[in-house]
Amino acid sequence: MRTEPGLADALSLACQVVEEVVLDSARDTHLAVVDRVHGLLGPATGMSGTTHRAVAGAVYSGVGVALKAAAWGFGTAAERGAGPLMESGPKSRRVRAIAGGLIGDRLERERPRLAIRMAVRAHDADVPLETDALTEAFPAAAGRVVVFLHGWCESDEQWRRRRELRGTTYGEELAGDGWTPVLLRANSGLSVRRNGAELAGLLEGLVDAWPVPVERIALVGHSMGGLVIRAAGAVQGGHRWPDLLTDVVTLGTPHLGAPLAGGVHRGSGLLGRVPEVAAFGRILDQRAESVADLICGLDEECAALPGVRYRLVSATLKASPKHPVSGFLGDVLVRQPSAYGRDRRGRDLFPGAEVLHIHGGHFDLLNHEAISTALRRWLA
Repeated sequence: MRTEPGLADALSLACQVVEEVVLDSARDTHLAVVDRVHGLLGPATGMSGTTHRAVAGAVYSGVGVALKAAAWGFGTAAERGAGPLMESGPKSRRVRAIAGGLIGDRLERERPRLAIRMAVRAHDADVPLETDALTEAFPAAAGRVVVFLHGWCESDEQWRRRRELRGTTYGEELAGDGWTPVLLRANSGLSVRRNGAELAGLLEGLVDAWPVPVERIALVGHSMGGLVIRAAGAVQGGHRWPDLLTDVVTLGTPHLGAPLAGGVHRGSGLLGRVPEVAAFGRILDQRAESVADLICGLDEECAALPGVRYRLVSATLKASPKHPVSGFLGDVLVRQPSAYGRDRRGRDLFPGAEVLHIHGGHFDLLNHEAISTALRRWLA
């Protein structure tokens, strides 16, 4: 039986999603409108509301049966190993990363073959935490290891963003300074604390199997990746890797929550109050458990680790962070106070941390000249 996801897995999931989300939403919205119209106009509509509902319900039921059958057929084919693998190209990997961010927790429960497992990545493939495999993947492995963790709905490939413009990446530049960059891929639909526990275990395994003795570890997280790094630091388990950790850099991380995620949460509740659009509220309610962490951020339980240097990077759409647009939107997804872990009540999650601001959007943080310069200085 094949363990890697294939195209048949994706088609089976697509049929299930269309049946459960799209078809059900269309049916519920249609019938809510029917009830509203017939309630207002009564006999003037020419067809009784009961008849209209019966006809529409029969049509939707028939389509639903067909979609269930297609989902079962593709699923059976997937179990037999039919069709190409999903990891065959960057577009399919990108789709898988987005699906993981949206419903990654559900995929893990119901379709584990489609769920992404946190892993070290090299050459667009998972690398086992075994010395031989790591030696082959990192032939120039050094004692200083810088680990990069992506954000929500992203993958390790996001760290190559704008490489064609800058001609390099953070990892490549730090490799020139004697660091070995290690990119991770995670299921960004899982809760931050769940991913934090997995990251803590992965880092311990990485230290144990690394080809040479690890002397120093630095962690760099974009967006939600920074929250996962904080959650990993709060894991109690007698691990050795925290003693080797010297630096944590977070790029646009919503330490105090992200307003856009909160808007999704409030919007689903408002839509649910109106029958004609309640189905769309339920669609929003199917978001992964990780979105709740984006709404609230992490509290002081995941505090800064003693002896570790924290560097916090923010971005704003306007050059001045004091501009009204900057204050309201930040980098579109995260506002500057949240990226710095500071609020108006005087709370400061990272006392003494060095901060850096750039002019740009949330995804410009993945490969920016000013951040690159700062990274090389911070990790000198």
